[in-house]
Amino acid sequence: MSSRDVVVLSVGGQRFVTRPCTLQRFPESRLARMLSNEDHEFKQVNGEFFVDRDGNLFSYIMDFLRTLQVSLPTDFSDFQRLQREAEFYELHALAELLGHEHLLKPTQEILEVRFFLQETQAFFRIFGSCSSTVEALAEQITVFTDQQSGQSWNSPFPSQKPLVPLPLERPSHHDMVFQCGTDFFAGDQFVARYVSIKPDTRKLINGTNVLGLLVDTLLGDGFRLISTRTVWSDKKVECYTLERMRGPTGLAALP
Repeated sequence: MSSRDVVVLSVGGQRFVTRPCTLQRFPESRLARMLSNEDHEFKQVNGEFFVDRDGNLFSYIMDFLRTLQVSLPTDFSDFQRLQREAEFYELHALAELLGHEHLLKPTQEILEVRFFLQETQAFFRIFGSCSSTVEALAEQITVFTDQQSGQSWNSPFPSQKPLVPLPLERPSHHDMVFQCGTDFFAGDQFVARYVSIKPDTRKLINGTNVLGLLVDTLLGDGFRLISTRTVWSDKKVECYTLERMRGPTGLAALP
């Protein structure tokens, strides 16, 4: 690759190598004018453009030029300094996006799982602060029903006949309700409900096993368990509270 194909910048002591077309993404910016020698503040020393600015913040500017998105770490806090850097380089689109600081900051999600075990049945209610997370979780959970005779009531496995999927109860966009286990009726007949949680392919009937799989699935999705408590001691309703820091969606700009 020839020297015409790449541009080397030394920004605050950090070295960046990129293509000219990346710096020319916004023709009105100082970086684009630098390449055409229209901005004499940027001096070229030994084939490298020397820029006396913050090198750490410039890495985010380079990422923006390459992707046209603002993607920052979840613990990033120097929004005003980065906005000033964008204004220095006259990247007005980036400076405008950084003005929407509230959209770029990570948000905290809370998810609450309530578990009630009653004889041969277990009841679940999941409430989440983010409706899209609850919606995605609802697509992972499927409840199957099966009617069997009493002689096989304690079998942990579904019968050979096809199981019928049941829709989850959705009292609101922020919660869902489902149950598993067995419910007897008409003598020795009973209805069995099995729960499957993707990507696991098992169909579980035991409430404790379903709870364990549900918590493991949430932990795998980035949640962490922050508390467990008994809500109503007489009914033994257990409450598991989990939280997750949700990264911001990268805002995009059109050049």
